[in-house]
Amino acid sequence: MEFGKTTSIGKIANRLQKEGKKVVVAAADTFRAAAVEQLEIWSKRANCDIIKGTENQDPASVVFDAIKKVKENNADVLICDTAGRLHNKKYLMDELDKIQRVIEKELPDADKESLLVIDASTGQNAIEQVKAFNEVSHITGIILTKLDGTAKGGVVIGIVNENKIPVKFIGVGEGLEDMEIFDSSDFVKAII
Repeated sequence: MEFGKTTSIGKIANRLQKEGKKVVVAAADTFRAAAVEQLEIWSKRANCDIIKGTENQDPASVVFDAIKKVKENNADVLICDTAGRLHNKKYLMDELDKIQRVIEKELPDADKESLLVIDASTGQNAIEQVKAFNEVSHITGIILTKLDGTAKGGVVIGIVNENKIPVKFIGVGEGLEDMEIFDSSDFVKAII
């Protein structure tokens, strides 16, 4: 079964690399050592650079170092992994806000996306997650993962309707290539 956020980052990095983009990944989820280790594995699979800090290091400082690497290497894309499940932890939401301020200060003219990864098996709690994240980080899109199992991800319909946030990608398996651009017609057909 496919995982979520870290796997999605690896798949997006892979997709961008195949498009000829130079990608740097920032492992800014410093609160979970396993997240950094997983991201390192996925970054190697996608053949992109990774900047990581130490456990419990200030996540914004990891992002700052990654931005420095982007500038030094003239990279095209920076993907930042931040702590997940933060919607009910104020200090983690504050960290997300701080990361965004660093990005805005250091890369003010860059095109920015803020993507929220939602597990297709998540129920109504996903709606609360979106609301909380959207208060801190203007979410520009959703990645719906784990559509390779029995979950159909129907909760995303209410999220999109209520928040006007598009679904951009779907995760459909464990492999590096198992990320698809979201197609609403195919999604609706799969649900019904």
